Amino acid sequence: MSAPTVERVEMIGIVKRFPGVLANDRVDLEVQRGEILALLGENGAGKSTLMKILYGMQPADEGEIRLNGQPLHLRSPSDAIRHGIGMIHQHFMLVPSLTVAENVALGLPSGRGGRLDLTPIMRGIQALSERYNLKVDPRAYVWQLSVGEQQRVEIIKALYRNAGVLIMDEPTAVLTPQEVDDLFKILRQMTADGHAIIFISHKLHEVLAISDRIMVLRDGRAVGSLPTTQATREILARLMVGREVSLRVAHEAMEVGQVRLRVEQLNALNARRLPALRDVSLEVRGGEILGVAGVSGNGQRELAEVIAGLRPLTSGKVYLDEADLTQASVAERIAAGFSYIPEERMRDGAIKTFSVAENAILQTHTRPPIAQRGMINFRAVRQMTGDLITRFNVKTPSQSTPLRNLSGGNIQKLILARELSRNPHVLLAAQPTRGVDIGATMYIHRVLLDQRAHGTAILLISEDLEEILALSDRIAVIYEGQIMGILPRAEATAEKLGLLMAGSL
Repeated sequence: MSAPTVERVEMIGIVKRFPGVLANDRVDLEVQRGEILALLGENGAGKSTLMKILYGMQPADEGEIRLNGQPLHLRSPSDAIRHGIGMIHQHFMLVPSLTVAENVALGLPSGRGGRLDLTPIMRGIQALSERYNLKVDPRAYVWQLSVGEQQRVEIIKALYRNAGVLIMDEPTAVLTPQEVDDLFKILRQMTADGHAIIFISHKLHEVLAISDRIMVLRDGRAVGSLPTTQATREILARLMVGREVSLRVAHEAMEVGQVRLRVEQLNALNARRLPALRDVSLEVRGGEILGVAGVSGNGQRELAEVIAGLRPLTSGKVYLDEADLTQASVAERIAAGFSYIPEERMRDGAIKTFSVAENAILQTHTRPPIAQRGMINFRAVRQMTGDLITRFNVKTPSQSTPLRNLSGGNIQKLILARELSRNPHVLLAAQPTRGVDIGATMYIHRVLLDQRAHGTAILLISEDLEEILALSDRIAVIYEGQIMGILPRAEATAEKLGLLMAGSL
């Protein structure tokens, strides 16, 4: 745990190819001792691939890595760690059944003639905890820890192994706002002590808040690098997307109508047959967006699936326009005026091997004008699909193109188009912008607000707090399957919501 010895790391002309994909196209990157370099880009831009190369998880096809000016050949993560390069993955690499100290000890040489001696490791953990305010009990089992605490264990693991460079892959994705603030304080202390940090993200406000320099990747290429002091959200968005992007949507006050969706005392189990929803009650009125905020894994998916009819209730009621749909099938809910944008679009919202046109009529293929006398009216299919493509700006080579050939943003726009084409009374949008670029995100936001203006009741489930705050009229916070509180837009701050998301209010 001596002072870091890494002064500078360079990646020069890095090329990485996968079948049919050029993931990294001659990328140059440099990070120096005592700085935070933000690696910014949309999903699929090549950020994680580039960092896996630096961590020894994947070999580059071309290019070289240099450490303090000397060529560095990495064959495995063990090589990277030995040279002072650590990585904290978005999905933590911890063993839940082991203690913090045992997780830190994994892979280290054992003392006492082959027997594991945790005493010096626990002392080291304690020293690191105090120096960086990491607040973790070395004797605690990982399964007992919160997500934020588990991330601190990963940081301790890297620091204990003397990581001079620490790569962090989307480190805030599963944290509350307060946990993000705590993480940023830790990172600043680490750079003050001479560590270099590469911070992978696609969140503009976080990149601007924490970094010293920002490098932007788009389609596998480095398209810009600039000091954070010279960056703005608009500049970064343009670099990420390749065109001008408006980052603001007009959220105007609306007169709400009658209750369209009401759920009472919902209880349901998750995939492991454990309680996922605990007496959840909500109502959404026409012309209103009710946002549901929460850290991932607190019952959001189960709530969406219960309302959509994809998961059974153990108890509770679901009403749409005062009609009891608790036992209704998915088709009956659709017929009653319900539309659903699922979290897992390729599992629950579309069929990737079907064409664009076939996906556009998935839920209307048995009704006029698509179905006539038991037969598909292909002229009507072409007309409807063409109309949806035009209205929702879906970019596709043709209507017969397999859906899997479209980008994530265009797949999401097609699903949105299909669901809104039925003029629903209630729209449930679960993570509607996950994995899509900024341009598609802003487009989807405008469409949701336009649908709200037409009187639709919208239940928006999102783990993106910025999205929730931008679109919602009221915000409900879910924690461990319970609704902790519902705040009007005017009273909802990131701080209040963060406390509720952590179960603290």
